[in-house]
Amino acid sequence: MNVPNDSFHVFDTTLRDGAQREGITYSVADKLAVARLLDDYGVGFIEGGWPGAMPKDTEFFAQAQTDLKLRNAQLVAFGSTRHAGVAVEDDQQVRALLESGAPVVTLVAKSDVRHVDKALRTTLDENVAMVTDTVAFLVGEGRRVFVDLEHFFDGYAHDPDYGVRLLVAAAGAGADVGVLCDTNGGMLPSGIARVVADVHQRSGVRLGIHCQDDTGCAVANTIAAVEAGATHVQGTANGYGERTGNADLFAVVANLELKLGMQVLPPGNLTETVRVSHAIAEIANLPPDTHQPYAGMSSFAHKAGLHASALKVSADLYNHIDPALVGNDMRILVTEMAGRASVELKSRELGLDLSDDKEAVTRVVDRVKDLEAHGWSFEAADASFELMVRSETDDLPPAVYALESWRTLVERQADGTVISEATVKVLVEGQRIISTAEGNGPVNALDRALREALLTARPEIQDLELVDYKVRILEGVKGTQAVTRVLITTSDGVRDWQTVGVHENVIEASWLALDDALRYSLLHPGAAPGDS
Repeated sequence: MNVPNDSFHVFDTTLRDGAQREGITYSVADKLAVARLLDDYGVGFIEGGWPGAMPKDTEFFAQAQTDLKLRNAQLVAFGSTRHAGVAVEDDQQVRALLESGAPVVTLVAKSDVRHVDKALRTTLDENVAMVTDTVAFLVGEGRRVFVDLEHFFDGYAHDPDYGVRLLVAAAGAGADVGVLCDTNGGMLPSGIARVVADVHQRSGVRLGIHCQDDTGCAVANTIAAVEAGATHVQGTANGYGERTGNADLFAVVANLELKLGMQVLPPGNLTETVRVSHAIAEIANLPPDTHQPYAGMSSFAHKAGLHASALKVSADLYNHIDPALVGNDMRILVTEMAGRASVELKSRELGLDLSDDKEAVTRVVDRVKDLEAHGWSFEAADASFELMVRSETDDLPPAVYALESWRTLVERQADGTVISEATVKVLVEGQRIISTAEGNGPVNALDRALREALLTARPEIQDLELVDYKVRILEGVKGTQAVTRVLITTSDGVRDWQTVGVHENVIEASWLALDDALRYSLLHPGAAPGDS
């Protein structure tokens, strides 16, 4: 079983609270992919959702038991305490938390007396009993329990004692951490520090902090809480969340490590900040925030002039940290720069050592720079990146097939039925093969036609499945002439890998991603990017 750093908790809630951001809709495959990235980053806990209340979350936890192999993190199920007047062992929501298989459970509880009265419509004593009964029951079933005290700071302003009473009661029942939640996001750092210090002294309970960003202070509030005694921080990747979002986990972690000198991730993992941030943005189908602290591509960008002159003398004169510490690069805004170190590190992660071939690194950097200028992005497409690196280093075996042409047809019939058909002409081991297939769309039809063309020569691709497909319209030309980027996730039933394609024509962009997906599977049968 994974044992996270228990002296200080980095708790991620991207898949639960972060998924409440307007415009984000994660599939189960998306959630699994995000969880793997967060685990790579080294967070201690990944809150996967609310099993029993959300069917997709229930499915996620079911698949996670077999498909999610975590190295650093523990999976957390989120849910509520037992209902008022219901025995805890009979409460179906509580049962669903057990059935999720998650080793850790976060319970949400009302800590504002007004919410207990008006939202729960029960007594203050019964609310305490609801918390203690549920905590004790789950601990008795072998689960580790954290308690999120919702609306804690608003409740404290109205009644500074009831929240403390709940904290003490929850800890007495076996809860490990009481998390103080600024649910409405209205606090400022000075207020957070004052309340956390007071509650810490009065309760003697281990405290956590969960901040929303409605005042633009979520990260600052989180750091203030840590300085006041909290040893458990909650946040989301890129600050995703309801309304204006949550505390950005990447900024919180970077501040803790680089400004407060705390080791909260496994050593060396902070350099993965930019890669993981951008990969999760790609999966969320959102453009990365270029001005995001630490992870944004403009975080260490300087225009020519006074800054550039100083930077020639010493880069730290205008950078508050070395950008490489978070996997970023300094840029002078005259020409684009790609990061040599990032290319080397990422290639090494994928099993390709470029450390002794500086010319190859230069070629790869130049290729990445050129492709990204035309809309490509490899942060969430490791398989495409590996193929590109291999092609630039003459480490790509001869292609199993060569494309002659492809064609798609879409027919809408009078009854509303839409039929898609694709024809692919390829050369396979010197033989010309023409394959035609139907699908529920032109991309699905192309995928089927290509695999059918190769099936005789490569029967191992029989089990391949396109499990996720995303299209993004890139900035620039708008409307039907816009450049599109397609991100595809392919599975062989055991592992998933991601590929990318970019073109003015959405079908060609899809073909490029499909082509990479199949070529990767033939290069590494039964393996995902980075596997040996």
